Amino acid sequence: MGLTPILLFVVLVVATGLITNDITAMPILVAFFISAGYGLCLNPKGEKVSFSEKVQTFCKGGGDKNIILLVLIFLLAGAFYAVTIDIGARDATVNMALQFVPTAMILPGLFLICCFISFAMGTSMGTITALSPIGAGLANSLGLPVELALGVVVGGAMFGDNLSFVSDTTIAATRTQGVQLKDKFRANLMVALPACLATMVLLLIFVDVDTSELIETKDYDVWRILPYLFIIGFALTGFNVITVLAVGIASACVVGLLQGSFTVLTMMHSIQKGMGWMQDLAMIAITIGGIVALMHANGGITWLINRLTKRVTSKKGAEFSIAGLVSFLDITTANNTIAIVTAGPIASDLNEKYGVDPRRTASLLDIFSCSFQGLVPYGAQLLSAAAVVGISPLAITPYCWYPMLIFVFGLLAIWFNFPTFEQKNDDELTEASAVVKSR
Repeated sequence: MGLTPILLFVVLVVATGLITNDITAMPILVAFFISAGYGLCLNPKGEKVSFSEKVQTFCKGGGDKNIILLVLIFLLAGAFYAVTIDIGARDATVNMALQFVPTAMILPGLFLICCFISFAMGTSMGTITALSPIGAGLANSLGLPVELALGVVVGGAMFGDNLSFVSDTTIAATRTQGVQLKDKFRANLMVALPACLATMVLLLIFVDVDTSELIETKDYDVWRILPYLFIIGFALTGFNVITVLAVGIASACVVGLLQGSFTVLTMMHSIQKGMGWMQDLAMIAITIGGIVALMHANGGITWLINRLTKRVTSKKGAEFSIAGLVSFLDITTANNTIAIVTAGPIASDLNEKYGVDPRRTASLLDIFSCSFQGLVPYGAQLLSAAAVVGISPLAITPYCWYPMLIFVFGLLAIWFNFPTFEQKNDDELTEASAVVKSR
């Protein structure tokens, strides 16, 4: 019974989708509030808790320091997205990338451009919005299936969403597991890079491109790209995510003011607009924190962990359980960030119980949620891509090769326990423990 609040949320989303033939019809925040209200009506087994105490439990969970920090980061990330778009940084980055792509390599090149832009911007939606029209235009001019080109765009966008230092999924995964951005990046790269290379090889082998067509390119201003370069540079050097985002916003504001993209007042409005984009996500994070606290208090989380780990006897089994949980949540919510935020506390408990490295857990949460987010036809990514040319999003799913491959490589990473540096650390700890015992 303690777990039923999250099950009620799933039922609300799925049932509304079946009734309306639109899985995204149910407002996510409203569904979570209904689930929270239901959770406040429950009591731990064999106990009677006052309503005031349950409200306090909910508020304590929603006001957890990690949740509040997550909210702050979401707001700053939204501000960064908005300011860089308003100064033309996104368009400049797209145009710069297109300058270096040979026609024979157009689809692998388009995929790499999407990877780079989504990595720099930290948003799959921004990349899909920017490059879906370009991908559709290239497909039409070269006689390729438009669904294939859009699948390439979605795949590249999910690569960056999975790896970027300023992506909300990366932020959610690292904050829920208490690890640094660069550590999660290193663990993720070992899985994402093989999937990326395999995608490019498949595009080269199985897709014939008419090389007689030329790509029209536009001029770009390299100064507008500087905020993305600052973001990547500062994140790679290990700065705190708040500092990284602050530097990105400040540099974008300076570039925008110097080039006349906006005045000081319109710059402030741009920052406010971006923060507004993330307000729903911030409130969802707070509400989820409260619901998870209620489920903990009512024994639901303990029950779920017992069920997930009933036949788990190793770290490998725990990792498969984490992957299955976040995948299930993403399929039901069609939002990878929500799936990560919801699964994060449960994954942390599994870390402690089975000795899973939190860096590895953060990587798995992001990998498997992004994989399914790039495949579900009712997710925002495929819906946006399909809207560009007015086709069914389901027609794009078979061509989303990268999300499929990162799922496969994610399973292989669990099975063969790579990247290996986590295992090396475990071996060193085991050896040290053995020395202590022998003494």
